[in-house]
Amino acid sequence: MTPSNEPTTYELAGERLSPNRTRIDTGDAEFVVGGDVNPVEYFLGAVLGCLNSTGTMVARDMDLPIDAMELSVAGDVDYASYRGEPSDARPGLQNLEVTIRVESDADDDALEAWLKAVEDRCPVTDNVENETPLEIAVESA
Repeated sequence: MTPSNEPTTYELAGERLSPNRTRIDTGDAEFVVGGDVNPVEYFLGAVLGCLNSTGTMVARDMDLPIDAMELSVAGDVDYASYRGEPSDARPGLQNLEVTIRVESDADDDALEAWLKAVEDRCPVTDNVENETPLEIAVESA
């Protein structure tokens, strides 16, 4: 397949199963948010998943051997706004701290260059670090 500079469009659909569960249809697969994990945990998992796949691709591009990779993320959410309580805090994650542990024969300079490239190329972390326009509309059925 020839690389393209055209953006890939993702369109997912969701259906409310209960107040806390939503079925998501990607067109290729379905999953339920709120079944095993809540939406914030899905989001944090997406951060780690994208860092893993981007890190693997960057390592391949740099010919940098990575024998194993473990990732962790931690973030704080102030749920007061979500619950409708007065709060000065945003309803979203207040911060994220990610740790990537790699098993590799590469030296520290090569791993730092690898991490910089991963940070520059990861689509999901880009959305966390930069504002993405969001439009939400309501339609009556």
